[in-house]
Amino acid sequence: MPTTQSSEITAASRLENVRYAIRDLACVADEVAMQGHKILPLNIGDPNVFDFVTPAHLIEAVYKAMKDGKNGYAPSSGIKEALDAIRGEAGRKGITNIRDIFVTLGVSESVDICLTALLNPGEDILTPCPDYPLYSAVLAKLDIGLNTYYLNEEDGWQPDLGDIRRKITPRTRGIVLINPNNPTGSVCSRKMLEEIAELARRHNLVIFADEIYDKLILDDDQHISLAAVAPDVPVVTFGGLSKNYLAPGWRVGWGVVSGDNAAVKPYVEGINKLLRARLCANHPEQYAIKPALEGPQDHLIEVRKKLRSRRDLTVKACNSMPRVSCVSPRGAFYAYPRLDIPEGDDVFVKELLLQKHVLVVHGSGFGQKPGTKHFRIVFLPDEKTLSSAYAAIGEFMRERYR
Repeated sequence: MPTTQSSEITAASRLENVRYAIRDLACVADEVAMQGHKILPLNIGDPNVFDFVTPAHLIEAVYKAMKDGKNGYAPSSGIKEALDAIRGEAGRKGITNIRDIFVTLGVSESVDICLTALLNPGEDILTPCPDYPLYSAVLAKLDIGLNTYYLNEEDGWQPDLGDIRRKITPRTRGIVLINPNNPTGSVCSRKMLEEIAELARRHNLVIFADEIYDKLILDDDQHISLAAVAPDVPVVTFGGLSKNYLAPGWRVGWGVVSGDNAAVKPYVEGINKLLRARLCANHPEQYAIKPALEGPQDHLIEVRKKLRSRRDLTVKACNSMPRVSCVSPRGAFYAYPRLDIPEGDDVFVKELLLQKHVLVVHGSGFGQKPGTKHFRIVFLPDEKTLSSAYAAIGEFMRERYR
């Protein structure tokens, strides 16, 4: 007779450190919605959920590719026309000394592959605090401890150079820079980029420049690519179609490796081993990359206009609420207000959802300086929705924290 397996199959212990606060809250929101309440969602950075539409010429390019039979495997690094278009875009951003380009399943896969190809047990990379939780999740999967550097709220959320210097050890292999930043919306100055590049140069570090929001600059600033100011430094620049081109569900991202060839060659070989092992990224969707990067950019005018107006509404509303202050974001579509409350920001977020049905994300899910509390707002919804949400948050603040 067959025996019955009675022992529990446990997950790997390193997964205990994997957190993804943005989606973890959705479970509570589902329970609130099942009670008949309408949720005002300010938590997910998906433009397509709101009044943003993927440009038609990109959809047509993918549709044509599917009709033309481009539904099998693609080359592991990506199709030639996509790679050529990415190279051209990198050149327009001032990136030279390009050593490799590859297409992935969103920037998420680029990050996973690039960190996996670099880090050995006991080593680390510097990640910003606050940061997008993907990085800490990948590091947890690799059983790599966190080594975070602070962003300075008093300096518009610019990286704290002194903290970066203090955190570099002989086991540090790289620095992550998210620019524009998620969750704060900050944009780095050229001087800051040059300072970070000099630290990488001095300590033989790889810089991971996450620039997925590079065309969503909300003021008159110019986005400067870190690789453009440091052509000799090993840099992996991440980009994709998700945010600038309003197609997050297509999962189309890429990486551009630049720097001294002798320095990056072994690392590039490691990246390509992993690219081959997972076969390829989505094939037909890659045919949208060339028309996206080389075709009409008209949609960006309207996107930035909407975001600028919604940013201004958000900052004004937050700074008028009791116990809330907000640094004005300069890029992307996130704000990261600070709370002055006697309880945790995770409690604040959950009670706000249960009582006012407004869904935001707690700052502790992204990381923050000890003793500070924040929450992240996605200001993608229309102004009517945002106004309703901010009125509810203000009311909640007055009722709960008199």
